[in-house]
Amino acid sequence: MRTIHESQATLTNTHSDVSVEVEVDNFKEGESFDAFIATNRIRMNWTGKVYVGNAHGMEFTSPGPVVRYIKEGR
Repeated sequence: MRTIHESQATLTNTHSDVSVEVEVDNFKEGESFDAFIATNRIRMNWTGKVYVGNAHGMEFTSPGPVVRYIKEGR
């Protein structure tokens, strides 16, 4: 079985509830990933329910990128 994840995720500011699409890099399911907004990198860590990260005095949450599992073989 092979795992494929999307290269984008939705990031939400917890204070203002504004959501944006971000680029995803270094994704490790159930652990962490790096979210890139323009030239800023936000490290997102898994809390057991959502990914959470902090940057510039603001907190961001994300469900993470969409993950697909592909069965291979017969």
